[in-house]
Order: sequence, then structure tokens, then C-alpha cells
Amino acid sequence: MIVLLEIKERLKSFYGRFAAPVDAGIRFCVSLAALILMNGNLGYLAKFKNPLVTVGLAVVCAFVPYGAISFLLGAVLLGHIYTVSMEFALLAGVFLVLVALLYYGLQPRDSYWLILTPIAFALRIPFVIPLLAGLSGGLAGVIPVSCGVAVYYIMLYVKQNAGLLTNDAAIDITEKYVQMIRGLVSNQEMMVMIAVCALGILVVYFIRLLSVDYSWIMAIVFGSISQMAVIFTGDYLFDVQMPLQELVVGLLISLLAAGLYHFFVFAVDYSRTEYTQFEDDDYVYYVKAVPKVVVSRPDVRVQRINNPQKARRGGRRESEARL
Repeated sequence: MIVLLEIKERLKSFYGRFAAPVDAGIRFCVSLAALILMNGNLGYLAKFKNPLVTVGLAVVCAFVPYGAISFLLGAVLLGHIYTVSMEFALLAGVFLVLVALLYYGLQPRDSYWLILTPIAFALRIPFVIPLLAGLSGGLAGVIPVSCGVAVYYIMLYVKQNAGLLTNDAAIDITEKYVQMIRGLVSNQEMMVMIAVCALGILVVYFIRLLSVDYSWIMAIVFGSISQMAVIFTGDYLFDVQMPLQELVVGLLISLLAAGLYHFFVFAVDYSRTEYTQFEDDDYVYYVKAVPKVVVSRPDVRVQRINNPQKARRGGRRESEARL
């Protein structure tokens, strides 16, 4: 435990000294992962599959905020979809514009959830997003996470129906749009996963705000249980089946990630909880103070007691002076 706390303090000190390059490196890695995800699942536009282009776009994303990264990745996504179907690209573009107008114009600070959510779904660990979003953000995180789920299933729809979207010239344009909208809206798995993420964020957020001991741990546990409950409810009502082994592995990885986040962000010692009360002219305040678990870094100092070379030189000088 002491070793982990020392590592935590060293990481905090390192981030305090090099916050800007560390943030740029994180944005680069997240953007590169998102681009690789799109190129691997779609990859219909050959120019974006070039490794130099992919890395170059990730480098550009490293120096811009997450809101701008979302727009850039959205443009890449629309480029891939346009290669398959201009009509579906227009439909996806309208969806992304609505997301930008309804949310990112007002509160762009949670833009990274829109990028991280499809990555987590592609890695088969979708449960980690509601846990981390509920622990680190507010209720507004439901919107970008839900939109991120929709973006993932849009990519999945294009991948699974690329042949139909390309070879449908004989279909009337109105009927074509009706079929595409119906194919997305009637996707029960997408709706269930949006409900999973939304309920998970709400449960984690409200429980972590409770003034009880181990509220963050309780939030992680009950948030995970609520997500699994929605999964089983969707399986029962809508026959949305997910592999049990994949669910268990994803849940365990999500619990581990949430536990690490809790340790590095909100590690407190409830055994030393203090209560105090004070008042002013208008209010009486009841305060519960819980100290954080911290450990001072070892301050290692090497002090040289004796230098053999100086000692020999000093002995020579004394002998020469006696002669």
C-alpha cells in the first residue's frame, strides 16, 4: 500500500511539472486509437488508411482541444461513410450536427466521452465508461456518452450493411432514407446499451455524492450491478443477447479501471473522520471532514563523510610541512 501511495505522489508531482506535454500525449494516443478504430472497422477511404496520414492527424489532434478533435474525427467518419453511401453520410452528418448544436456549443468540456465511448465499445469494455463518467463528471455526461454509443453503432451498421448501402441504386431515395432510419432506430441492442450507460452514470453519480463512508466504492459496485440489470432486462424483453464470457471479462476490467481511478483520485482515510460545527449570522454549518491518504516521498540525501583522495593529499601536505 505504501509503495502504491509513493507511486501516486510521484505521478502527481510529475504531472504537475509536465502537465502540458502529458495532456498532449494523452490526446495523441486517444486520437490515434480512434482513427485506428475507424480505419479498421470502416477503412473505405483509402487516403485515411495511410499510416502517415493517420499519425499526422493524431499529431494535429494532440495540440487542439477535445471539442475540435471530435469535429475532426467526425469529418473522417463521414469521409469513410460517404465512400459507401452519400445518403447515409448525409444522415450521419445531420446527427453529428445536432449533437454539436445541442451539447457541445454549450458545454464542450466533456467532449472526450464522445471519443472514448466508441473506443471502449470496440475493446469490449463498455461498462467502464459509465463508471468513470459518473465518478469524474456530472449528469451532463449522459449526453456525450449516449451519443458515443450511437456513433459506435452507426459504424457497426455501415460495416454490416456496406453491400446493401452501395448497391441500392434501384430504390427510391425516400424509401432509402426510411430504411436507413428504421435500421438505426429499430436497433434494440443500441437502445439497450444507451439505457445501460445512462442508468450507470446516474447511479454512480448520485451514490458518490452521498455523505456516507466508502461512497465511491458503493457507487462503483451499485453502478456495475445496475448496468448488468439493464443488460439482463434487455435480454428478457427484447432478446438482446450478449456473450456471457464477454460480459464478465468486460465487467472485471471495468471494475479494475474504476478502482484504480478511485485510488488515484479519491483515496481517503475514513478512520480519521472529523465532524465540526460553526455558524454565521444566517446559517449553521455542519461539516464532515475526511482526510486524504497521502504519504510523503522519501527525501534521500547522500552526505560524503570522508574523501579518501583529499585525506591522502592532506597527509602529504602535513608531512611536507614537518620536513
